[in-house]
Amino acid sequence: MVLGLKGTTYVERCEELGLLDTLEKRRQDQDMGLVYKIIASQPENELFKMANRDNAPRTRQATATRGLMGQFARTDPRKQSFTIRTVERWNGLPDNLRQAKNQETFKRDLKNLGKGEDREDNWR
Repeated sequence: MVLGLKGTTYVERCEELGLLDTLEKRRQDQDMGLVYKIIASQPENELFKMANRDNAPRTRQATATRGLMGQFARTDPRKQSFTIRTVERWNGLPDNLRQAKNQETFKRDLKNLGKGEDREDNWR
């Protein structure tokens, strides 16, 4: 606890301390960075299946470039697993971001995504 900030909300404390992103947003950015790293290093991997015209449901997000196939999860712990929780967010990213040349470019563009606006609305 920082002196003088007792009784303020988490968001207000972040703003007062100059933190641009909340812990949740930073975690989501780290998740997306890890998904990019996994897909870039091994497009055919055991964690994520790429959507294509043959196996994708007929939705705009699933058929987008480099989109991921969602997996079914019955239990709550499984729904919170990395591979389940990240697919929807990854598919919600703009195509040009998902096709970044390298991880540094991806991270920079992800950080700049929706700057000045509520970024949550831009990539869900």
